This record gives sequence, C-alpha cells and structure tokens, in this order.
Amino acid sequence: MQGMSERQYAANVGLSRGAIQKAKAAGRLVLHEDGSIDAAASDKRRAETTDPSKTRKPPAPKLKPVPEAAVAAVGDTLREQGLSAPAVGGGTTFLQAKTANEVLKAQERRIRLQKLKGELVDRARAETLMFRLARDERDAWVTWPARVAALMASELTAALGDACEVEAALMQKVLEAHVRAQLDSLAEIRPGLG
Repeated sequence: MQGMSERQYAANVGLSRGAIQKAKAAGRLVLHEDGSIDAAASDKRRAETTDPSKTRKPPAPKLKPVPEAAVAAVGDTLREQGLSAPAVGGGTTFLQAKTANEVLKAQERRIRLQKLKGELVDRARAETLMFRLARDERDAWVTWPARVAALMASELTAALGDACEVEAALMQKVLEAHVRAQLDSLAEIRPGLG
C-alpha cells in the first residue's frame, strides 16, 4: 500500500471515516493506483475544494468564569509574598495562579506542622481559657475586700491609736467601691486574638 487507508487518513485529519468516504466519492481526495489515499495531495485538494462555511471548528472549551474574589485572593497571596500581582481588573496568568496556589499550600503545610509541634493552639480553646482566667481573677478581686477589711481596719486603728478607731464594715465598703471601679475600667479592655 503506497498511501493511507480510509481509517488511517480519517485519524490523521481528525474526521470520521464516513466523512472521508464522502470526500472520496465527491472526488476531493487524491488516490494512488492501489486505491490508498495520498495524504499530502488530499489535504491540499480538500483545502481548495471545501467550503469554509461548512467546516467544523473545534468547539471552544467551556470554562467557568472565575469569581472576582478568587482572583483578588490570588493577588493578595502574591503581594504577601512580595511577588508581582495582576492589576485590579487585569487578567491573572496561569503562572501567577499556580504560584499563588503553591504559596498557599506551603503556608498550609507550615501551619499544620506548627500545630503538630504544639506551637499553635485552637483559637476557640484559647479564648475559653482566657475568659475563664479573667473571670477567676475578677472573682478573686471581688471577694478580696471582705477578706482583708477587718485586718486593715485593725492595723489602721493600731497605727493611729485608739482615739481614731476604723470600723471594719466601713473599710470593707470603701474597698469594695474602689475594687469595683477598678474592675469596671479593666472590663473595657477587650483582648484580641486576631
């Protein structure tokens, strides 16, 4: 066989065997004496005789549009690493998106490793522990005036002499007022973990 069979030529040009048979019957293919197809000459003749409006164009791949938030995230990741990022509204190249993806994967692996080493803790757990510690501290201060008022009153009475007696109840009331004022000012401080 000097040239190609119908099947071989169909596979070579990306058409069905039926389309090649129709082209052969219409005389748009160049054949060798043994009936095989001369590929180069047939390609040329088909290009000359085929109506361009009847040719099939390969379908454009249907790509889903990329959300603007995803493109912005790629730009943010690249900028965080000191790399060039696309301008807002400008297209992100495949290389930039791939670089951002690799950076994010490396950051994720680093965080996972830090968790395994015990360097990172769960945020919710840390907030719960902070709240519990602050509440225990506040409760200790709220009960402190009742515990020390009598002792402080007796020490002040001894220091000032019997002529100036300090009552324990009054001392406790004054201490409680000052401790409450201090705790109220401390309550305005909001620790942030973010």
